Amino acid sequence: MNALRLLSIEFYKLKYSKAARLILLAYFGLLTSIALVAALKFQLGPIEIKLADQGIFEFPFIWHFNSYIASVFKLFLLILIVSMVANEYANRTLKQNLIDGMSKKEYVLSKFYMALALAVVSTVFVFLVSLVIGLFYSSDVSLGAIFSEWSYLFAYFIKLTTLFSLGIFMAMVVKRSAFALGAMFVWYIVEKIIFVISVINFSEKTTNTIGYFFPFSAMEKIIPPPFLRMKAIQDMSTQMGQEIIHNFDVRTASVFSGIIWTGIFIYGSYLILKKRDL
Repeated sequence: MNALRLLSIEFYKLKYSKAARLILLAYFGLLTSIALVAALKFQLGPIEIKLADQGIFEFPFIWHFNSYIASVFKLFLLILIVSMVANEYANRTLKQNLIDGMSKKEYVLSKFYMALALAVVSTVFVFLVSLVIGLFYSSDVSLGAIFSEWSYLFAYFIKLTTLFSLGIFMAMVVKRSAFALGAMFVWYIVEKIIFVISVINFSEKTTNTIGYFFPFSAMEKIIPPPFLRMKAIQDMSTQMGQEIIHNFDVRTASVFSGIIWTGIFIYGSYLILKKRDL
């Protein structure tokens, strides 16, 4: 079976799943609601800050800000991916697919293609929402401003793909969606414990390097938090005589780590399914 055929099978399953439709509706609804952030105000000491005035929706900063905020909602799609894989075991449709002629390799690839498709659609959606908002709020709408810092969208795509691949792997291992999500949470906590231990025992440079070898840590590092770029923070820093020096670039090492982990998770999923007696 070719990639399009495998993907069409997954979309057919997705189409007739009410739960999947609700999850997707909630997810894309939340992404659209990013525009509402512009109306938020909060107090920082004696200063009232309106987020729309902080440059977060201006080109090119909007690519960084929206990619980071959108990644917060990735749990919705992760639940969808894990449920799709785990339900194949619970409903015995996995075995039926194999009986109908789909190979185990094709089955794993079909799930991976679906994960890629969801990551692509999500990335394109974030791009379109950001473009519309940016054109509305930006004072500089030149091509140079609009087309710079697109690397954050690519980083967002890699972040989603890595997480979804991990979700496929854990669902293959555990075969129950709730337990798979729980196992991922435990994995995340273990990484945090290792990080704390490394902070205590090693230098900051060594700790950061160690982080690239773990999937959750690498995913967190791909897109650095954008808040220090806000005008209010920059102005406060200037008034205090302390210039903020921070690297806001996409972490290339984290991108490569995410790609490598994606390959490990998908190949690991295939090995598990290949050796498992269904």
